[in-house]
Amino acid sequence: MSTPREPSPGKLVLSVLAAADWWADAWPDFRAGLVERHGPVDYETPLLPFDHTAYYNQELGRPPHGELFRRLLGFARLVPLDGLVAVKLATNTDERGQARPDGSRRVNLDPGLLTLERLILASGKNFTHRVYLGQGIWADLTLIYNRKSGWVALPWTFPDYATEDMKRRLTELRALYKTTSEAAAWAADEGDHQCP
Repeated sequence: MSTPREPSPGKLVLSVLAAADWWADAWPDFRAGLVERHGPVDYETPLLPFDHTAYYNQELGRPPHGELFRRLLGFARLVPLDGLVAVKLATNTDERGQARPDGSRRVNLDPGLLTLERLILASGKNFTHRVYLGQGIWADLTLIYNRKSGWVALPWTFPDYATEDMKRRLTELRALYKTTSEAAAWAADEGDHQCP
């Protein structure tokens, strides 16, 4: 019989997708709000052109708003795995706060948790491979990590997450996570000792 135990927390990862006009107008203040809610950012990509799907073009981008760009953020603070629901609900609120007057989105936020074994993204949509977490949020097992081959795409992995460039960036995030989680475990083992 297995004994239930709490898993190690994960590294909060956030994909931010928006058109050129949003990045120019809203990003600095929006980023400051993210840091206020989720803690310091310890990983941030430059703006990356996003052309993996036309799905977001009509709502978010061209024309008249410009080409789409993505930025990937990693946050230093570790999040309990069951905290993904709260993060997704918060990012949904953030998206609504950035909406145009007609209600259309200006930004798409995809939060996830990265661990040594996997990347799980949060979604508000059901699908055959997604597991319900509660409050209308589903977990999408997006990638798994294998020691021999690194990140492994699954049949349902979004094409942009299956690219070698994304896998390289996730490997960098995984290294940061490993360092942070090992430091947290070491601190917990050591305890809070007072000097004599």
